[in-house]
Amino acid sequence: MCGRFSLTDEIYRLQDQFQFEFNGEYEPRYNIAPGQLILAVGSNGQRRKGNMLKWGLIPYWAKDEKIGYKMINARAESIDEKPSFKHAFKKRRCLILADGFYEWKKTDSGKQPFRFIMKDQKPFAFAGLWETWKKDGKPVHSCTIITTTSNEIIKDVHDRMPVILPENLYDLWLDPEYENTQHLKTLLTPYPAEKMDKYPVSTLVNSAKNETPECILPLNGSGEQAP
Repeated sequence: MCGRFSLTDEIYRLQDQFQFEFNGEYEPRYNIAPGQLILAVGSNGQRRKGNMLKWGLIPYWAKDEKIGYKMINARAESIDEKPSFKHAFKKRRCLILADGFYEWKKTDSGKQPFRFIMKDQKPFAFAGLWETWKKDGKPVHSCTIITTTSNEIIKDVHDRMPVILPENLYDLWLDPEYENTQHLKTLLTPYPAEKMDKYPVSTLVNSAKNETPECILPLNGSGEQAP
């Protein structure tokens, strides 16, 4: 699964890299957790637009928005079959921006968090879906991150990883007119391990209340944060 991630770059740099319009409120984040607002990029077929969406997809037919906490991830293998995701998969796809994500490895001394990033240290895009649900007549916009099997750099920590899309697939993924779900499903594969890196981080990230730059700092060999 993918249950925590970071996005620490400035908004103007993200707009330049991912080519989207944005008029909302944004601030760099070091420990993003489910239920919080996250930056997602969608398209109307002509231009890309960024929006802050609630992390945890609430299907349009849901009776209670709390279902979203069970929908922070969507498994790639069954995404075109599950009632919660299949309609969004066909028409409402998005990019969810990140510059790192966390997973926890079981060790003799407890669970050790690791941060996974790109080797070039640039932000990247998770494959996501978005949905609109009504609460007292007002729209609630939410999203989910699609996951797949882990690649070589992640599998010794966790057996799942978020789907990370290469840049050349952004336009196709975002195109609301493209509905060939059979083909889209073939895009949901593990990202090449040779393009990624990982390092252990402080257990500060265990609590979503901790939202500081220390969350992303690597630990040295003695288990302390490197200077």
